Amino acid sequence: MARTVLVVDDHAGFRAQARILLAAAGFDVVGEAQDATGALTAARTLRPHVVLLDIQLPDGNGFDVARALLDDGDPPAVILVSSREESDYGAQVTRSGARGFISKADLSAQGLAALLQGDR
Repeated sequence: MARTVLVVDDHAGFRAQARILLAAAGFDVVGEAQDATGALTAARTLRPHVVLLDIQLPDGNGFDVARALLDDGDPPAVILVSSREESDYGAQVTRSGARGFISKADLSAQGLAALLQGDR
């Protein structure tokens, strides 16, 4: 069964790149959003298995979105992404409840799958 993914990023180019990369590896990208408000709406409507979530969004940040999604019943696995390195965010990644972090430069289907191992 293909794992469904919602890609959230304010840059259309990154969303398109992520969609192509993940689809080629068998993930089913069911939607995209460009900001925090759209992310919450899309995640709650589409109910993806995974939300690939940019940390820096025009109307909020990925940490707050991750916490809001994880407070929902049957939440998706949240994977944070950024053009910055994980170390730039300190303990915020862990505190957000996200499953993990991948820098945009290192995004790969294999890296995403590794963070999701053991998921239902």
